[in-house]
Amino acid sequence: MNAPVAITPALVAEHGLKPDEYERILKLIGREPTLTELGIFSAMWNEHCSYKSSKRWLRTLPTKGARVIYGPGENAGAVDIGDGQAVIFKMESHNHPSYIEPYQGAATGVGGILRDVFTMGARPIAAMNALFFGSPDHPKTRHLVSGVVGGVGGYGNSFGVPTVAGSVLFDRRYNGNILVNAFAAGIADTNAIFTSQAEGVGRPVVYLGSKTGRDGIHGATMASAAFGGADAEEKRPTVQVGDPFSEKLLLEACLELMASGAVIAIQDMGAAGLTSSAVEMGAKGDLGILLELDKVPTRETGMTAYEMMLSESQERMLMVLDPQREKDAEAIFRKWGLDFAVIGHTTDDLRFRLVHNGAEVANLPIKELGDQAPEYDRPRTDPVPAAPLDRASVPEPADYGEALVSLIGSPNMSSRRYVWEQYDHLVQGNTMQRPGGDAAVVRLPGTPKALAFTTDVTPRYCAADPFEGGKQAIAEAWRNLTAVGALPLAVTDNLNFGNPERPAVMGQFAAAIMGIGEACRALDFPVVSGNVSLYNETDGASIPPTPTIGGVGLLADAAAMATIAFKAEGEAILLVGKAGTHLGRSAYLAELLGRDEGAPPPVDLRAEKANGDFVRKLIADGRITACHDVSDGGLAIALAEMALAGSIGAAINPVPSADKLAWLFGEDQARYVVTAPQESVAGITEAASAAGIPVSSIGRTGGAELTCTGTFAVPLAKLRSAHENWFPDYMAGPA
Repeated sequence: MNAPVAITPALVAEHGLKPDEYERILKLIGREPTLTELGIFSAMWNEHCSYKSSKRWLRTLPTKGARVIYGPGENAGAVDIGDGQAVIFKMESHNHPSYIEPYQGAATGVGGILRDVFTMGARPIAAMNALFFGSPDHPKTRHLVSGVVGGVGGYGNSFGVPTVAGSVLFDRRYNGNILVNAFAAGIADTNAIFTSQAEGVGRPVVYLGSKTGRDGIHGATMASAAFGGADAEEKRPTVQVGDPFSEKLLLEACLELMASGAVIAIQDMGAAGLTSSAVEMGAKGDLGILLELDKVPTRETGMTAYEMMLSESQERMLMVLDPQREKDAEAIFRKWGLDFAVIGHTTDDLRFRLVHNGAEVANLPIKELGDQAPEYDRPRTDPVPAAPLDRASVPEPADYGEALVSLIGSPNMSSRRYVWEQYDHLVQGNTMQRPGGDAAVVRLPGTPKALAFTTDVTPRYCAADPFEGGKQAIAEAWRNLTAVGALPLAVTDNLNFGNPERPAVMGQFAAAIMGIGEACRALDFPVVSGNVSLYNETDGASIPPTPTIGGVGLLADAAAMATIAFKAEGEAILLVGKAGTHLGRSAYLAELLGRDEGAPPPVDLRAEKANGDFVRKLIADGRITACHDVSDGGLAIALAEMALAGSIGAAINPVPSADKLAWLFGEDQARYVVTAPQESVAGITEAASAAGIPVSSIGRTGGAELTCTGTFAVPLAKLRSAHENWFPDYMAGPA
């Protein structure tokens, strides 16, 4: 046997534990921990697993609703969609691993979020992502984009889940710390949803899936610390390696086993691997767990208890089974060519015990490890919202048409076709809207219904005013779902921030949470799952606050779905909502003038609710032919995107505002552009007037140009060339 390792202050620090946390460990167990026990505490008490800096604020979010079956605390959220079915969904980050090793980091992020969904008994039907990269001219950005997009597509395509939506944003503030946020959703019967809460004493704890290796050790701890300048290469061994084909087998085996009635509880081996999955199952069930590590299937020889407990090898599950069904369960997994091993059992002593090579190597209190980790109310400095933009300092463009072409062809406004064409968005045959619209739509076979999915956040708003930025992220998700005709049901969040030990960052986090909570309550849009990713900084330079929102909505009648494309010539174009007046933090200002100034547009949640409900009813009643929410780039970009999607131009009336620039490019919220046959306009405007909804007729569809009388005339071909060419030209590299 190896000699005991001395637990030194340096070793404690290497495990990401502060001196006071180590003192807490000593008081808790009454002795010095073994190396394996230190590793276990490191895994369970790090930021990624324990939420020790964030859970005080997460508790303030609305998480309940008439349709919510399971909110935060399970592997994923579960929401009732009627007819005995539920949608199961969640979003998580794989930021640090994707910067270190972009392909595998992104791929295993996709694999992990898919397991969170099918662990609950749901068959995955859709994946999305939100990707944030540094400046296009940074020397690493092109490499990172290529690797991350390849990893997302490589895993999702091979597994057989459609990647139906997502976003890609460039900003120099992500130069040293990119963000990769992965979302997955699945469908389960409401009476067959599985949780991670163990039940019953003496029941077998079973290891399922792929073998354990040395990849990913300390992955969760690494994700709970900031980068230093030379860290990336040193941390490469902490990135896991994924196998989507093994995961597909694991999915089928798990769903078959669940259907057999043998499963008591199930937990994905994600962050912190075997440690977190075992501890969480036991702690939630008020049970102890005894594991015999000699029985753990390994793919490398001589693995220590420490290595086995901290490995984050992929495609693995832990289950508590009905002992009478053990043989049946094993037969299912053997049939699928996967490992199946009884490695322990539940106990009544509330202890987490590990035996390896005949010796006890860990004996710890399981509740304190699991649901009673440290919790901090960290000092915070309330953010000071940015001052309003000095409008007089923003010059009008010499040529509005050229400004529109330049904006729609800029890095952050150009088409993402280059990205989404590398994803299989049609596999399973149920995708009704491909990427590029407001939200993806996936039909539910055997029913008239469909689900809509979107990911949203505007980091430049959040950096200027985290409270309004948090509100806007929710409102944008709600609008995008509404714009396809879906009733918004619930959200999952991925809260990406810098170092919480910095009061300014903690202030940003708290303000964003308060904004998110206010919007969710006003829009009846509860948060049912999510993830917090902190310490996203390098050498003291933090990312902008980036609270990514994944929204899910329900279309009762999939046939009534709306899209952004103009459908016919001669139709009326209507603006629902007020005219644009707000240029602060706009895409126009950022992309064309390089200016990051002003306050973001305020979010009027009453207007969001009223305008959105009105638009959704227009769609359901079949009174409009196209719909697009107004967001980045304002009204001009919304019109251009609708024209390009339908290959039909438009003639816009003379600008009815003294501030032409803000009317065209302002990013005021709670707005939609819709089209309708001319004979329907009077009825729509009358209904709007009766409901107190501002609606104005701004032009009509037709021709091969997008024109605005007295302001610009741009051929669609020119807009399309600018919009479609930036990304492939960039990825092709310097000429």
